[in-house]
Amino acid sequence: MATTRKTATKAGSGTKKKAQRQGKRSGGSKKAAIEPTAPMIKTFPSAVKALLGRPNIERLRPGRIDSDTFKLVRMEKLLQALDNPHEALHAVHIAGTMGKGSTAAMLQSMLQGCGWTTGTYTSPHLIDIRERIAINGEMISQATFTDLAKRVAEAADKAAPDASFFELMTAMAFLHFEEEATDIAIVETGLGGRLDATNLIKPAASLITRIDLDHQHLLGNTLAEIAKEKAGIFKPGVPALSVKQEPEVEDVLRKAAEEVGSELRIIGKEIEFSTRFCVTDDLGAHMRVCLLGDRIHYMHLPVPLSGSHQADNCALALSALDLLGRGDDEFEESAIFRGLAKTSHPGRMDLVWKRPRILVDGAHNPAALHALMRGIGSHIAFDSMICIFGCNSDKDVDANLEKVALGGDKIIFTKASGQPRAAEPEELSKRFATLRGRTCQTAPNVKAAIEIASQAVGRDDLICITGSFYLVGEAMALLQNAKETRAS
Repeated sequence: MATTRKTATKAGSGTKKKAQRQGKRSGGSKKAAIEPTAPMIKTFPSAVKALLGRPNIERLRPGRIDSDTFKLVRMEKLLQALDNPHEALHAVHIAGTMGKGSTAAMLQSMLQGCGWTTGTYTSPHLIDIRERIAINGEMISQATFTDLAKRVAEAADKAAPDASFFELMTAMAFLHFEEEATDIAIVETGLGGRLDATNLIKPAASLITRIDLDHQHLLGNTLAEIAKEKAGIFKPGVPALSVKQEPEVEDVLRKAAEEVGSELRIIGKEIEFSTRFCVTDDLGAHMRVCLLGDRIHYMHLPVPLSGSHQADNCALALSALDLLGRGDDEFEESAIFRGLAKTSHPGRMDLVWKRPRILVDGAHNPAALHALMRGIGSHIAFDSMICIFGCNSDKDVDANLEKVALGGDKIIFTKASGQPRAAEPEELSKRFATLRGRTCQTAPNVKAAIEIASQAVGRDDLICITGSFYLVGEAMALLQNAKETRAS
């Protein structure tokens, strides 16, 4: 473990007036007062409970999100109370609609392979909240998580009492990476970019993955509007990279970069890039990329993650290496290649069960679902596929259903438990029947859906669980418990 540089100043635990509740702690009232959080935190479970008790946009319905939710002033006050740990970070900032997690995973694995201590801050988590904060691919320990949660909560109770769940988690990540002296922190935005809690860092590079329609109720109804929010991560003098985008998105990104004084390079334009599909005995079906960077040329490099869309994400991660290296010999090609090959990204085209074959993927918007169905078709051989699908009601439900219908021979609709934004399975079934004229099944929960699907598949069939990270996370937890029970 890297040497600790300093310990953030604790915000003292003096007597506090107990905030009166004006609504549920989950964010029921737009102007609800928030109880002090730090006194509740004594163990890891109590830390998780206290954090999730704060306003949490990830679980709120759109109509219950306050217009004041997205302001950086709370985050500024919180970080100041912690002695501004983000100012010491050497970081990469990633925004976009699709591919943030995949790009972060590949970049992290390559940098770790080159000997760098890498911190990653991602969201959402699948099974364990600690997945969001990791160093060298290992999620934070329960003891460290609990200590950080208490210290950050103490600071928030004094300096930013209305700070949200995501803001506290972001501060915890920044503090952890600073204290562990990471060589690089790879930071994903949570939502948008311009007003995202992560946007107080000044990174070494800003990366933009593919931008598409999602979260329109918060970010805008057009690609151009959404792109403007994502481009809000650009900083003066900080180089920026983007995958190839739709023309209206590219126009917005270029204009935004020029306005703030950031040099933007787009892969496939300013950076020469090509890709092709391959099948080999050792790797099976996969993509390969060729990319000509400033210092290193990558020729026919295998992409470690499945799906044609991952080629763009891989090229973005590779291009970022050229911006991070401090010299021509900073990264050895062999170390880059070995690191890339070890990339792991659970919950994305992830075959988690062998008999029957069960694949999970957190695709939750039409573009991601389209990429998933294409990826399955080109990378996995099967006779027929049963899709277990559930999504949040604030998504473009009809468009999502159209994409699922492209690959699913049979559809079972269900919903994640404890997710107030989840669409009801019966409603999804009615809308699907109207759109496609096909019959389908419903299940009250993920466990029941898996049981129904498992009884209906043959040896060469495939079960695909998708539509929501919450749905996928619940499925993965159930299957993990089943494996542990079988092994014991």
